[in-house]
Amino acid sequence: MIQLYTGEGKGKTTAAAGQALRAAGSGNRVIFAQFMKGNDTGELHSFEKIAGIRVLRSSKNFGFYSKMAAEDKEELTKIHNEILDELLKAAGEKSCEMIILDEVTYPVNWGLLDIDRLKKLFDFSDFSHELVMTGREPAGFLKDSADYITEMKCVRHPFEKGITARKGIEF
Repeated sequence: MIQLYTGEGKGKTTAAAGQALRAAGSGNRVIFAQFMKGNDTGELHSFEKIAGIRVLRSSKNFGFYSKMAAEDKEELTKIHNEILDELLKAAGEKSCEMIILDEVTYPVNWGLLDIDRLKKLFDFSDFSHELVMTGREPAGFLKDSADYITEMKCVRHPFEKGITARKGIEF
């Protein structure tokens, strides 16, 4: 089945990480693919300690999309497509039971990955393969493909008071 965590509120990646933890704890093999992220995040250090969770992501931090040069966008698109190719290979070989596409809505909306490659992953989502996606403002085809949609709603956030992201809480 396909799960989608979306909305303006905090907790999308955290919910997906919880799904990875639950699946790995049940003996399933998980690939946690992060899109748009190259910075150090707390979940990476936790995943290193858990057998059965493999992380795919950029080793380079490109920063915010609005500040990327055209060359950066081109390089990041190449990295995203390589991640998709690796996921398609794993899905085809049935070498994992869960694939998580963290922050996938952004490269979809900004044209930073091959949508046809992404859609091929949906073909592998049957009862032996769970697909989890996160991110704000999902494209229509992402919502249409989802069996579960959970929307995180922001009621209050410390950012509104000028408090920046805190290590171990927001990243």
